[in-house]
Amino acid sequence: MDDPNLLVGYKTSDDAGIYRLSDDLAIVVTADFITPPLNDPYLFGQIAAANAISDIYAMGGKPKVCLNLVCFPSKKLPPQDLNQIVAGALSKITEAGAVLAGGHSVEDDEPKFGLSVVGVVHPDRFWTNSGAQPGDVLILTKPLGSGVLFNANLKNLVSEPAMEKCVSCLTTLNRGAAEAMRAFDIHSVTDITGFGLAGHSLEMAKGSQVTLSIRMDDLPIMDQALAMYRKGVNTGVNAFNQRLTAAHTHFENPCPQWHRQIVYDPQTSGGLLAALPSEQGADLILALEHAHSPAAALIGQVLPLEDQTYLIFK
Repeated sequence: MDDPNLLVGYKTSDDAGIYRLSDDLAIVVTADFITPPLNDPYLFGQIAAANAISDIYAMGGKPKVCLNLVCFPSKKLPPQDLNQIVAGALSKITEAGAVLAGGHSVEDDEPKFGLSVVGVVHPDRFWTNSGAQPGDVLILTKPLGSGVLFNANLKNLVSEPAMEKCVSCLTTLNRGAAEAMRAFDIHSVTDITGFGLAGHSLEMAKGSQVTLSIRMDDLPIMDQALAMYRKGVNTGVNAFNQRLTAAHTHFENPCPQWHRQIVYDPQTSGGLLAALPSEQGADLILALEHAHSPAAALIGQVLPLEDQTYLIFK
């Protein structure tokens, strides 16, 4: 039986669920965990926490309570590593204005870490990924390319400054971007994570029954990410993301295949993609810059849907 208080649930591809408790209060609930993208346990905890908390920001909510989700090979790794993972996560939970209330751990051969997060939002003022309207502009708040950079870093192909910038971006909460966006008439939001820009844009376009027209030349991209694709470095997820979106995607831009891979690059703790009225786009860019968002890029526009082509890359 459907519950009318379940405002956002499993029937859509949204980033979190929303349940109304009263006329002026709803909870936003999510859970996410990842494998380590790098060897530093403290940074791993920070990235995993920022990644999980981002789902609350993508719905327009404010995170309040977190639980650790831990898979840890205690016979292979020292307990100090687990302590550092949790300490890193706690630093981001605290920065988000939330509290850590506990969690759950299991023995596993590979470390995995994330959070279950509960946030709050007004039941009339949340965001979804299904409200984009023709005439809107699209704004992205973090650069792309972390997936290929982490893989290339395993081969010692990425410079230290480029990796430092990448990690700094991933450990940055989407809090500032979300707070800046609340002052605008936001029609639709999602965060860009494992399905890449193409996959998450497709979810927004399908949910909204529109076409998203995205300009390749305006995409914010992390230092050396395109260079890695040009060298032939890739990720184990790009091909899946490309197959997932191929039937509904059209490239008008003649850029080579290695360049196109950036839209399939799986992000961890990626940015927010927002659709809002075109006349508000420039002001949101200024607000994001004032909030020190890692990127504030106007990357395209929303068009009426035609011939089931949900994504156009120009």
